[in-house]
Amino acid sequence: MATVAHFEIHASNPELLVEFYSRLFGWRFESWGPPGQYWVIRTKQDGDERGSDGGLVPRKGDRPGDAQPVSAYVVTIDVASATNTLTLVEELGGVVVVPLRAVVGVGLHAYAKDPDGNIFGIMEPALHAT
Repeated sequence: MATVAHFEIHASNPELLVEFYSRLFGWRFESWGPPGQYWVIRTKQDGDERGSDGGLVPRKGDRPGDAQPVSAYVVTIDVASATNTLTLVEELGGVVVVPLRAVVGVGLHAYAKDPDGNIFGIMEPALHAT
């Protein structure tokens, strides 16, 4: 079966998104290659086998507008508390775009945008979500 091996976030202001995702999820960013051109995103915590690492790149072209449809894959991140994560999203300059909802037998799910307009999902796993 094919699994996700890598993902990328495109950023108009890379330093802003490094700060946002570092504080929101505890991700670590490592500059790679020519300065200011690429950052490897380390999403896994020590000893964690789940998840995929990714990259952050400077955006080529305009940032997505509010009226544009999503034209990329949306990544969903497991979190310990969806409510706390959404509060922090807003404190860090992001926006909740699809409010928290229960997905029966899966967990609590929502979508948000980072300060640069990139959409991502969060999921608080819960076997008995109703």
